[in-house]
Amino acid sequence: MSATASSQDHKTILVLNGPNLNLLGRREPDIYGHETLRDIEEKTRERAKQFNLDVIFRQSNHEGELIDWIHEAGFAPKSRVKGIILNAGALTHSSIALADALSAVKLPCVEVHLSNIFKRESFRHHSYLSPVVIGMITGFGAFGYVLAIEALAYHLNHKQSSS
Repeated sequence: MSATASSQDHKTILVLNGPNLNLLGRREPDIYGHETLRDIEEKTRERAKQFNLDVIFRQSNHEGELIDWIHEAGFAPKSRVKGIILNAGALTHSSIALADALSAVKLPCVEVHLSNIFKRESFRHHSYLSPVVIGMITGFGAFGYVLAIEALAYHLNHKQSSS
């Protein structure tokens, strides 16, 4: 394979984590589990390698920073990001701006929730993100990120083979 073909096949996944996810392992472990965000990052990177994917893993407690990262992934020259995994935390239920950013960049996105949001308070049952993502993974804890990598890898390969 030539160096040109190799660089064209290179795929990067942007994994974004919203407010309070930096507290995983300490914050309500009965709901969110005992694994830290660093633990989740390691598992995500390990699974991504098996699909020949690179991962950019980020967390912010600020909505605007998450939006800036989404814009950068979709519109920055030379961006290699081919898909997004987003655990927006509580912003899932309140941020039209995040949904608009995802819609604007037109990158496939998988929405992830550690807990089953449909077994929790009723305000958590609505997601502003769901209408603009390719799918949602909810209730599998940290393993949800691994499932999201698998889902994006499948989507990217299926999309590529059908074009």
